[in-house]
Amino acid sequence: MSYYIHDVPGRLRMKSPVIKRNRFVAEEVEKLIGGVDGVDNVNINLTTGSLLVNYDPKTTKHHEIINLLQGKGYFDQSKAMTNDQYIHNAASKMGEAMLSVVTLFV
Repeated sequence: MSYYIHDVPGRLRMKSPVIKRNRFVAEEVEKLIGGVDGVDNVNINLTTGSLLVNYDPKTTKHHEIINLLQGKGYFDQSKAMTNDQYIHNAASKMGEAMLSVVTLFV
């Protein structure tokens, strides 16, 4: 699993292999982000390592949350795939699969 990040003002979704299946880290991350002014809700999925943060964009900015997690070693933005990259990769894989199927019948 790689890192993933997607932000819409007020909603930040991230994935991190550091959080995946690690209850201790998940609890630390929840406390850390939950203490940020403007953060309304933090939801962590241990199975996937996914983190969903709802925040007030007038009070805090997404990069502040990201920098906080990076500073503690819970996220590496340099390795993070964006939503656009994720969709592009998925579409490329689907295209390759479709081409394989078509060539079977040609």
